[in-house]
Amino acid sequence: MIIDTHTHLFVKQFDSDRDEVIRRAQEAGVEKFLLPNIDTASVKRLKDTVNAYPDKMFPMMGLHPTSVKENYRKELQQIEKELETGTYYGIGEIGMDFYWDKTFVKEQEEAFRIQLRWAKELNLPVSIHIRETFPQVLRIVEEEQDGRLRGVFHCFTGTEEQAQKAVNLNMWLGIGGVVTFKNGRIDKFLHKIPAENIVVETDAPWLAPVPFRGKRNEPAYLTYVLKKLAEIYHTTPDEMACITTHNALDVFGELNP
Repeated sequence: MIIDTHTHLFVKQFDSDRDEVIRRAQEAGVEKFLLPNIDTASVKRLKDTVNAYPDKMFPMMGLHPTSVKENYRKELQQIEKELETGTYYGIGEIGMDFYWDKTFVKEQEEAFRIQLRWAKELNLPVSIHIRETFPQVLRIVEEEQDGRLRGVFHCFTGTEEQAQKAVNLNMWLGIGGVVTFKNGRIDKFLHKIPAENIVVETDAPWLAPVPFRGKRNEPAYLTYVLKKLAEIYHTTPDEMACITTHNALDVFGELNP
């Protein structure tokens, strides 16, 4: 079994063929899907998708950093209510992103810290988004880590040093299509990181691996990620599937609906 630890199958890009996408994923061996939320506007879509495929879809709840605006406190209040009343398998997608906009830097940090603390209180893993914010995110996670934090640095694109720091902070590296890119860089040092510290993900519909780069991504394409990881770790795709699935269950629990 393969677990896609980060996929947005609830977004509109899959409205026309969601059943077929899931069928192709299953044919490729991908059996379970972790769905990180984006903001309050995406909650209904997320829950509807989980309800349609309850034995396959496992939701997370959080406020994405690019959705942190003037009203972020109100958004967080609604996210917190969801966590109190629903069943969720992680806090996510949370983090910091300075690529698109630096207007709400302080607000992003506060929202990130609040959600990290929820994760500790609820004993849930986190799915952390990082874009042009590695120093800030590493500092905050280090400051908040009291032995209770665990989770994934989603779509890891950092350096070897940053990878080692993440692992030392009880975080796993989420590896997806970027590992197949010629300019992705992480394939040059990933072999120095124990395979026990990585999980696989798509971030579908974004970041499709080679040979689909630039097209819509989908969970079935994890086979290309596993093939590349097998080359890096000098093993087989099946063995990498076993290792990363075991790791995903370590992070997120048994994933029983």
